[in-house]
Amino acid sequence: MSHKAGFVSIIGKPNAGKSTLMNALVGEKMSIITPKAQTTRHRILGIVNEPDYQIVFSDTPGVIKPAYGLQESMMGAVNDSLVDADIILFVTDINERHDESDVIEKLKNTQSPVAVIINKIDKSQQEYVFPKIEYWKQELNPSAIFAVSALHEHNVAGVMDYIIQNLPEHPPYYDKDTLTDRNQRFFVSEIIREKIFTLYAQEIPYSTEVIVTEYKEEEKMDRISVEIMVERDSQKNILIGKGGEMLKKVGTYARRDIEEFIQKKVFLQMFVKVIPDWRNRKNYLKRFGYED
Repeated sequence: MSHKAGFVSIIGKPNAGKSTLMNALVGEKMSIITPKAQTTRHRILGIVNEPDYQIVFSDTPGVIKPAYGLQESMMGAVNDSLVDADIILFVTDINERHDESDVIEKLKNTQSPVAVIINKIDKSQQEYVFPKIEYWKQELNPSAIFAVSALHEHNVAGVMDYIIQNLPEHPPYYDKDTLTDRNQRFFVSEIIREKIFTLYAQEIPYSTEVIVTEYKEEEKMDRISVEIMVERDSQKNILIGKGGEMLKKVGTYARRDIEEFIQKKVFLQMFVKVIPDWRNRKNYLKRFGYED
C-alpha cells in the first residue's frame, strides 16, 4: 500500500487563530493560545501519524512588517515554511477587513496548493460567510475554501480530509512515534510564556523571553530552573510584582500545566534577568533560537 507524507504550513495575520487550528488538527496542545496577537514566535512542528500517512504541520508567527530584529527572524520562519510546504493553509479571521496584502503577496509566489480557512465563524453572522468565500475566490483562486471555528472544531475534519487527499506519496519524514521536532524544554518555556501573556499587560509579554537553564529528571519529580529575560528594570519590577506575588502566580499556573503536560510532579524555580534591547541583538537572538 502506498504511503503519503508532506509538510503543511499554516500562515496568516496575527491573532487569526493559526495556533488554535493547528492544535485542533494535531489533537495535542503544541502552540500558545492567548487573546493577544503575535504569541507564536517560532516555527513549531506538530506531527500527525497514521499507518498510511504522516502530516507535518508548521504553526508560524503571524505575518507582520518587522520593526526589530526579533520580528525579522520571525518573518524568516514564515518564509522558510512556505518554501518547503506541500500544502498551505491560509487562516483569515471572518471579521478581518481585508488588510492582508502582505500575506497575499507571499501566497501568489508559491507553487503549492493553497486552502483558505475562514476562521472564527462562531463570532459572526451566517450571512457574512458567503460574501467572504466569494471574496477569496476572486482574490486568490485557492484550491479550496473552508469556513470553520477552530476553537469549537467546527468543520476542522473537512480541512483534515482535504489535507489527506492532497498529500503527495512519500515515505515518512519522521519516526512514526514522533509528535513534534521540539524538546520538552521548549514546551516548558512556551507554557511559562503563555502564562506571562495571560497575566500581564501588553508591554511585558512582548519584551519577555523564557529560557530553561536546567532540567533535571528525577524518579519522583523533575527539577526545572528558568530565566525570564526582560529589557528594562521597570519591566523586571512589574514581572516580579509587589513582594514577588505576580511571579509566584505565574509559577503556580505554569507548574500546574507543566505537570499535566509531562505527567509528573515538578519543582519550578524562576529568575528574572534584564538584558537591554535583547530583541535587536543578534547574539541573544541566536542564543534564544531565533537565528541559525
